[in-house]
Amino acid sequence: MSNIIYIATSLDGYITDKNGSLDWLFATPNPDNDDFGFNDFMNRIDALVMGKNTFETVCAMDCEWPYSKPVFVLSNSLDEIPEEYKDKAQLMGYSPLKGAMSHVVSGLNKHGFENLYIDGGLTIQGFLKEDLIDEMILTRVPVILGGGTPLFSKLNEAQAFEHLETKVLLNALVKSRYVRKR
Repeated sequence: MSNIIYIATSLDGYITDKNGSLDWLFATPNPDNDDFGFNDFMNRIDALVMGKNTFETVCAMDCEWPYSKPVFVLSNSLDEIPEEYKDKAQLMGYSPLKGAMSHVVSGLNKHGFENLYIDGGLTIQGFLKEDLIDEMILTRVPVILGGGTPLFSKLNEAQAFEHLETKVLLNALVKSRYVRKR
């Protein structure tokens, strides 16, 4: 069982810009539409866990639904999943701000979802606060945003990770993989 972060970040550690936009992610030309290993990663996981903001951002994108695995949305303010996404996502009444991530994990594990893709700023921060992240795959984009949604927040204790590999993509992006040292 593992909880994995797979996310891009700016050089200064933000996952969205000051306006909540992800446009900066697409500034590096990708003429061959390389997925940078995302499909291989998706084959490793059983389900996604994301917060409401991330879910709403994905829903607003002008593309087909990008996930082939079940998506669980954590929210204490969303009443229901919009009709057009009810076959794609399920709502869970947990909030990363309330520190119930271990309950989320154990509940999903009991239903056979053992390898979870954790996505979204507050959700990732909540999982890290409870020391529930086993692996991180971070792609650094060569831009300094100067503000926005930070990937990391304060923790009570340091968490050590072991570096497994780093790849340079498109001669611009730096993708690194780390596993939690316990």
